[in-house]
Amino acid sequence: MTIRIDSGVSSPDARSAIGTAMPRLAICVLAGLLIAGPAMAAPLSVHLDQGSKVRLPGAARNVVVANPRVADVNLLGPQDLVVIGKGYGVTNIVVTDAQGRTLFDRDIVVSAPDQGQVSYIRGGEARAFSCSPRCEPISPAAQRP
Repeated sequence: MTIRIDSGVSSPDARSAIGTAMPRLAICVLAGLLIAGPAMAAPLSVHLDQGSKVRLPGAARNVVVANPRVADVNLLGPQDLVVIGKGYGVTNIVVTDAQGRTLFDRDIVVSAPDQGQVSYIRGGEARAFSCSPRCEPISPAAQRP
């Protein structure tokens, strides 16, 4: 018995249907990639002088903070770390394992807390206060307008 393998496209109508389906399929695949890409690389937001816990998929060996004036990292264990906001801005943190595989690679955005702080500018000098429950000056290293 002989089986003939053919493209299956023999009539002009079938070719036309495939011709219109292929661009639609390509657009759907491209849209899926564009939507999924940013979701995977969403920055981690941390408030100034606060931390955010991150669970890693493996044991960390190396931790690199691009700008330690913006954020810092404390390891709680081989797979747990805390990202701490030290100064306003954006930096990047990369964590690798013993084999050099990337476990974590994200932008870190450090912003002002939602509440409990007051800032004022007088004579070109900016001052920031933490008010919980009484207003106290924030350390000079953390004062960035």
